[in-house]
Amino acid sequence: MSKNHHHALSFAGLIITVGIIFGDIGTSPLYVLKAIAGDRKLTEQLILGGLSCIFWTLTLQTTIKYVIITLRADNKGEGGVFSLYTLVRRRKNWLVIPAMIGGAALLADGIITPPISVSSAIEGLTSVYPGIETLPIIIGIIVALFVIQQFGTSFVGKAFGPVMMIWFLMLGTLGISQLLTDVSVLKALNPYYAYDLLVNYPGGFWLLGAVFLCTTGAEALYSDLGHCGKQNIRVSWIFVKVMLVVNYFGQGTYLLHHLGKPINDENPFFLIVPDWFRLTSIIIATAAAIVASQALISGSFTLINEAIRLNLWPRVRVRFPSDIKGQIYIPSVNWFMMLGCIAMVLYFRKSENMEAAYGLSIVLAMVSTTILLYFYMVRRHWNPVLRTLLTFVFLLVESGFLIAQVEKFPHGGYITLMLAVALISLMFIIFRSKKIRTSYLEYVKIKHYLPILQKLSADDQIPVYSTHLVYLTSAERVDEVESKVFYSILEQQPKRAERYWFVHVKTDDEPYTLEYKATKVTTQGTNDIIRIDFKLGFRVQPKLDTMFQQVVSEMVANKEIEIHSRYASEYHRSDNIGDFRFVIIRKFLSNDNELPWFQKIVMNAYFVLKGWALTERNEFGLDPSSLVEEQFPYVLSKSTPQNVKRVD
Repeated sequence: MSKNHHHALSFAGLIITVGIIFGDIGTSPLYVLKAIAGDRKLTEQLILGGLSCIFWTLTLQTTIKYVIITLRADNKGEGGVFSLYTLVRRRKNWLVIPAMIGGAALLADGIITPPISVSSAIEGLTSVYPGIETLPIIIGIIVALFVIQQFGTSFVGKAFGPVMMIWFLMLGTLGISQLLTDVSVLKALNPYYAYDLLVNYPGGFWLLGAVFLCTTGAEALYSDLGHCGKQNIRVSWIFVKVMLVVNYFGQGTYLLHHLGKPINDENPFFLIVPDWFRLTSIIIATAAAIVASQALISGSFTLINEAIRLNLWPRVRVRFPSDIKGQIYIPSVNWFMMLGCIAMVLYFRKSENMEAAYGLSIVLAMVSTTILLYFYMVRRHWNPVLRTLLTFVFLLVESGFLIAQVEKFPHGGYITLMLAVALISLMFIIFRSKKIRTSYLEYVKIKHYLPILQKLSADDQIPVYSTHLVYLTSAERVDEVESKVFYSILEQQPKRAERYWFVHVKTDDEPYTLEYKATKVTTQGTNDIIRIDFKLGFRVQPKLDTMFQQVVSEMVANKEIEIHSRYASEYHRSDNIGDFRFVIIRKFLSNDNELPWFQKIVMNAYFVLKGWALTERNEFGLDPSSLVEEQFPYVLSKSTPQNVKRVD
């Protein structure tokens, strides 16, 4: 089944969309009103104001900003902050900053989302079994969730849609059961009640930190655009939003009937559930929390994969654990997230404590998206007044949320914020080091070395090093290559080969591209120098030695080249193409550098990170038996030579 099969509007597409896209935002009724009410004495002003804030936040942020506007900004069907950055990065160089902030904030918030969702659901067991220890159950579910990632999630993915449909229908049913007793709560649809809460209720403005929790899944909604398509998301959001609002207002109806006292440790969500249905609702809530967590984990893998493509993340191992097209698994990210989630559970212990840390970093991601979105609207030639007005409204709302979230900082918000800062620093080091290395990188024209290479290839006095000698190059131009390549061939022990190949790998914006282009740099004699340009989709796992053999075989079959192996033909199969060696030049930072202090810090940090990242051998799937690795000093800026004086 093609990747785009579920992008077209269809009933099956809508069911799948409900399962994949709305898990995070769909589980918010488990904790939002609980966070707003807290230990405060219940008043009509608090409840109606809170509900009004929730409704208009879902309308302004989720519906207008994300569902109607931001979903337009797709990069060949893919969404998310990095896809948006890809669309606008040529406009301003500094736009990489909001892209890094947005990506890091999403990853940081991913550490707190599974714990708060699962904890909020499992803690409902205390209303059925008082005194039950919930922490082991929560940690057990989280561990199981991350362990199964390596095997692929196709077997549970099929249940996502039905599980979330049951969840949303349950939300709506529970909400309606309360609204049928009293519909006066619907007056909270009037935005005046939101204004009254924020302006007149004591400390009302700071309640925005709790209100914001109702829309934290909006950014993930955009990130998962590539899975289902914008039409399915927009239509299914109508159903999802109605179910969410009905449930919130149902909880509000219950609270209006219990004015004058705080709810303390009680959860309004489970208070509206009938006793006979309590255990079943907890099971369904737990399943929904697991689905929400799974979607967020998969989204994190996609985010990191895109960051690698944009040179914002170290090149780490990416696997494809199932036959589902596009499903990826990144071991290092998976185990990091698992340990982070367990640490959050052990540190905060209760979901109400996690609410203090939740949301602070995600609002930074939303602000980043708004900034990038403005430049997308400029690129698409939106009316200047309209785009300025929309950007102003979004930034005004998000600034209010950001200021209100600051109150959470000393209560746990600092954890996700510190994590976000660490991730931003990592991205900056990778990105900036690439700029520094590129600025100092020396390319040379191949034509200047053709005579010596052809002479070396024909010199019988030097043993043949390999039939095909292959170097990877980052040079975009066909007629250029890094100077260190010729240093490797000529300056050390000369490497004689029948053919020299320069291979360039370019990552394509399309996910599954598999193309190559062969260019003969010279056709003088039989000792050709050939450049191969591979264009591979950003979700393709390269097997470069296998691909290279295919290229050589096709060129031989097309009589573009002839192979004269140094081995006697009777020792080989009839389809022999000769032996080949890939030469990988591993660079290290030379002591012979005089860099500015800031560049020195960045480059030292880069080489530390590079030690943890994939080597070229693993990155390109090269067979160790056909690989030679050489060390090469990275001299970016020559230090002043020291003249030693001779004395007798």
